[in-house]
Parts: sequence; C-alpha cells; structure tokens
Amino acid sequence: MDALVLLGSFLVLIVLGMPVAYAMGLSALIGAWWIDIPADAIMIAIAGGVNKFSLLAIPFFVLAGAIMAEGGMSHRLVAFASVLVGFVRGGLSLVNILASTFFGAISGSSMADTASIGSVLIPEMEKKGYPRDFATAVTISGSVQAILIPPSHNAVIYSLAAGGSVSIAALFLAGVLPGLILGLTLAVMCLFIAKKKDFPKGRTIPMKEAIKICVDALWGLMTMVIILGGILSGVFTATESASVAVIWAFFVTMFIYRDYKWNELPKLVHRTVKTLAIVMILIGFAASFGYIMTLMQIPQQITTLFTSVSTDKYVVLLMINILLLLLGTLMDMAPLILIMTPILLPIVTTLGVDPVHFGMIMMLNLAMGLITPPVGGVLFVGAAVAKLPIERVVKALYPFFGALLLVLMAVTYIPALSLWLPGVLLK
Repeated sequence: MDALVLLGSFLVLIVLGMPVAYAMGLSALIGAWWIDIPADAIMIAIAGGVNKFSLLAIPFFVLAGAIMAEGGMSHRLVAFASVLVGFVRGGLSLVNILASTFFGAISGSSMADTASIGSVLIPEMEKKGYPRDFATAVTISGSVQAILIPPSHNAVIYSLAAGGSVSIAALFLAGVLPGLILGLTLAVMCLFIAKKKDFPKGRTIPMKEAIKICVDALWGLMTMVIILGGILSGVFTATESASVAVIWAFFVTMFIYRDYKWNELPKLVHRTVKTLAIVMILIGFAASFGYIMTLMQIPQQITTLFTSVSTDKYVVLLMINILLLLLGTLMDMAPLILIMTPILLPIVTTLGVDPVHFGMIMMLNLAMGLITPPVGGVLFVGAAVAKLPIERVVKALYPFFGALLLVLMAVTYIPALSLWLPGVLLK
C-alpha cells in the first residue's frame, strides 16, 4: 500500500501535467504524510540532495559546453571531420557522425550537439543531394554519443543517484568504448546506405588547407585532453577538471576564435543558470523522493519481484532493458536516472553486475528515449532545426534505431566494453 500511495500519487500528478520535479517533491510529501514522517525530514533530504561537492561538475561542464557551442566550435569540428572522412562516398554523413563524436566530448549534451551540428550540416547535406530527413536522422542518432562519451552530465547524475558510491572518473572512462562503438556502427550503416542510394562523394581537401583546419580545431579539441588528462593523471578531480575546462573554453572562444561577442556572454550565462536551476530543483526533489522510497522499502520489494521471475542475470538485464526503453519514451532522462537507479541498482548488484557497467546500460537505454516519441527532447530539437514534421523524422530514424539496439545488446552482454578501460587506466 505504501508503494501505491507514493508511486500512484507521482503518476497521477504527471498525468495532470505537473512538471516531473514538482511531481516528485509533492508525492514525497504525500508519502511522508502517509507513513507519518515529519515534513522537516523532507526538507532536510532536499537540502542534502543538492549539498554535494561533486554536483559542481554539472554547472561547469554545461557552461564549458555552452561557451564552445556558441563560440564557433561546431563549424571547426565539422571542417576537421571533413578532412578525415569527407572524401568518401556518403562522406558528409560520416562527417556528421564524427563531428558529433568530437562535439559530444566537449559539450556532454545531445541537445546541444543536435542543435549545433544540425544547423551546420543538415542544410549542407541537403545541398549536396542527401534527403533532408536522412540528414536529420543521422544528426539525431549521432548525438546519442554525447550521453556516453565524457564529459557526460548524466554520468555525474548517475553517480549521485547511486549514492556517490560509483566513481565519476570510472563512468567517464567506461563510456569511451561504447560511445566510439556506437559512432562506428552508425558510420558503417551510413556507408552501406550511401552505396545503395549512390550518395555523392565529398572533395579531397588540399594539404595546406587541411593543416590550417586541423590547427584551428585543435584548440577546441584540447578541452577533451584537459578533462580526461587531468582526471587520469590525478592532477584534477572530475569537478576541478570541469572548472578548468570552463576557463580554457572561455580563453579559446574569446581570445583565439573571437567569433563570440563580449556583450553576448551575460545572456549565455543567464541561459546556463536557468537550465541548471531546473536540474538542481530536480535533483533536490528526487533526493526526497528516494528517501521516502527507502523508508517504504520499495527497492527491496521490486528486487524481490524481479528475482521471483528469474535469477539469471541475463534475463533480468533483458527485462530491465525493456522497462527502461519503455520508460524512456515517456519521461526525460535525468529524472529517470534519479528515480530508477536506487530501485534497479540493488537488483543488478545482487546478481553480480558491476555498478559502472550498469550505468552504461542505463544511460544508453534512456538516451534512446531522447530520440523516441512522444517525449524525445532531442527528436524535437532535430525536427525543429530541420523544419520537418516529427512523423517524417521518426520514419527516417527506423534503421538507426536498429543500430542503437544492436549496440545496446553488445554493451549489456559484453561487460568488458564498459569495464576494460577503467580497469586499465584506474588501477
């Protein structure tokens, strides 16, 4: 009955149209009233949820990504990717995916990736003879890499939802191989489609021009080196590397590239603060929701339910994948990580699944929800950038969903894809 009151009130509030964050906070209050817990305890849980040093990594990474995204980095990354792969048949689709790989490693945001890369490449691909819906589908699916490749904001949120017991550095490294495999899978599929539909070849860029493009892009790409290099060398924590990345992004944008106007900076900071305010409210209310769930022993009840169906970890992981894929189509990624991690993590750890490995499974599952109707935020951004109806974009995405599911199965059932790199570099 306790679970019915808490989860039922949350679902009712969602159906009534209340924002997810407020629905979690109010349902936590309802749950506290039901089990006779004072409201003061909820306030303490909310304050404790946001009073964590590791959370500072989120605003710093978001700000660094925003500065680089609006400061002309996307154009330079597209040009750099064109040097590497733009000359083959269907090369612009590969440029799109590779540019998303680089941009995701700077911004950590699929939405920023889709908006920035899409605004450059969707019109260019259409101009060169690619269907506009195909160009949009490539952009949207390629942006999923940003969820896995460091510095993923969602990895920080997962670490927080796991109670701080999972290393952010380990999660960052765990996402490298799955992210690259995802990009490679999409690239192979694009090459196959390009050959089948006879898409055009790109031009080979002369050596002198290519060197200039590479040097120009190198300044921005150094952000990746600062983030991962600082963490792996032990010079920075994840939070400290994020703050250094902001300083570097500001320096490169304002003094090297100089495409951004100084009087636009306050507006950029204002937009970033608005985004972060929403995230922090969500984290605080999710902490109170999780606190009440723990008191009601809901995670233990759900663990018993799953293990009563099967004790085989592969079967349980398949059920969890199906559950997360369905939930991802109905809710945004961050609240689902905050809600589902305390519920599902005890189940998989009981069965011997590493928490870092499960983090990659969860993030890839929920990332697919970002490009799936009816609530896919990245899908809507891509359709808006391309000025296409959602139905047409979704139809073009069908083969890309197949590629994403293939990678999800590989990440789920081959733990080494997620655990090998952290095991080698964090010994």
